[in-house]
Amino acid sequence: MSILKTIIKAVGMVVVVLTAIVLIRAAMFVPPDEPENTASSSIQPNAKQLAQNLSAAIQIQTISNEAVELMDRTRFDAFGQWLRQTYPAVFKRLELTMLNDYTFLFRWRGNKEVQPAVLFSAHYDVVPVNEDTLSQWQYPPFAGEIADGYIWGRGALDDKSAVISLIEAINLLLAKNFVPENDIYVAFTHDEEIGSEYGSKAVTAYFQENNITLDWSLDEGSFVLKGIVPGVDKDIASINVAEKGYLTLELVATGQGGHSSMPPQETAVNILASAIVKLKNHPVPGELSGISEQMYSDIARHMDFTKRLLFANLWLFKPLVNKVLGDTATGNAMIRTTTAPTMLSGSVKENVLPTSASAKINFRIHPRDSVDSVIAWVKQSIGDDRVSVRVIRGVEPSNMAPGSGAVFDKLAKTAKAVHGDVLTTPGLTIAATDSRYYSEITQSYRFNPMVIASEDLAGFHGINERISQDNMVKAVKFYAELMQQ
Repeated sequence: MSILKTIIKAVGMVVVVLTAIVLIRAAMFVPPDEPENTASSSIQPNAKQLAQNLSAAIQIQTISNEAVELMDRTRFDAFGQWLRQTYPAVFKRLELTMLNDYTFLFRWRGNKEVQPAVLFSAHYDVVPVNEDTLSQWQYPPFAGEIADGYIWGRGALDDKSAVISLIEAINLLLAKNFVPENDIYVAFTHDEEIGSEYGSKAVTAYFQENNITLDWSLDEGSFVLKGIVPGVDKDIASINVAEKGYLTLELVATGQGGHSSMPPQETAVNILASAIVKLKNHPVPGELSGISEQMYSDIARHMDFTKRLLFANLWLFKPLVNKVLGDTATGNAMIRTTTAPTMLSGSVKENVLPTSASAKINFRIHPRDSVDSVIAWVKQSIGDDRVSVRVIRGVEPSNMAPGSGAVFDKLAKTAKAVHGDVLTTPGLTIAATDSRYYSEITQSYRFNPMVIASEDLAGFHGINERISQDNMVKAVKFYAELMQQ
């Protein structure tokens, strides 16, 4: 009996100590002290002119279609001509190299004839608009309407706003006779929406062929997030340091064909459906780790005590946190390689059993995984020789830039100087950008210095895409401030 009492007492002591550790760690898990940022930009953009210029850019329909041969070259020519007419000082005083006819690569020579240089990048091609949705647009998608404090239209968020903000920043700095210390390169690419094969890939090759060293690059990838993360009052400047890879696989199941009136026990469609369900029920393993863990931990420091308690003690609560994150679309995308069946094909007629049925499955590959490891996981999960797996397209996850240090701190400091008391954190871009090529040669960051809220998210490749005039002004200030450092 005395032994049992001793054990109970010991267990009680362990529970008390464990509880104390958990509570103390949570109490200490608070935002770090930061010096007050009193910096202010000397650049004051003309908000009205800035809006008009973005409006004009949106009206030029530089649409990227999946088939390169469908590219309307007259529209891309018109955009280049408009850019030259609108910003003659930039074209006169910066050196310009055109790559594959339509990607602009400017060089702004610095005072110091030494490397490394830096690269700013944005793309001016846009995705098509679904004609079935035209009636749902508040303003026509290519009218570039300026109303209610916003500029409306395709490309307003993705990514002509960054193009115009960048070139406006350069134009204003040139008017002040500013010359950077080191070389600044600025790329405006023309095919980001269809894979960057002739845009950023060519820019990257140009730097390699000319032995140009880049200290860092800055491109699209995230924004200042307002009210998007539950439980956090502050706006969050997510400065993304990497992006997921991309993989599309085609699954082809074979079976007995014939008349649908006498189906066998298993058909090609049944076999394919079973394979898809297996992938749904056995996702690629994932957990909160690496850059995702750093991002959520940074954000959690600004949450209530309960959430801080969980993230301050991931050594104890990580399985619970993984489960909670995995049950949400955004959380799941941050902690693992995602699986999305997107296209199905079967019989040519409703009463004919197909001899084969196929499905395309799209994966966005987490940096901990690879194309080969995902393919292996798919084959293992399906476990059926009647289903073949073919790679349609595979792109590895990007290299990862540091989530701390001099460059990241410079970006974070500038974001705070322009946007005020924002929470800054490194993050992961879950879609593809031009930076997957830039990251081959430098530390690449992905951040548009504009504020977006939940209601803006539907505009990305969707309906009623828009950007506020205030955002455009702040973006110009951000780029100008950064270029002067």
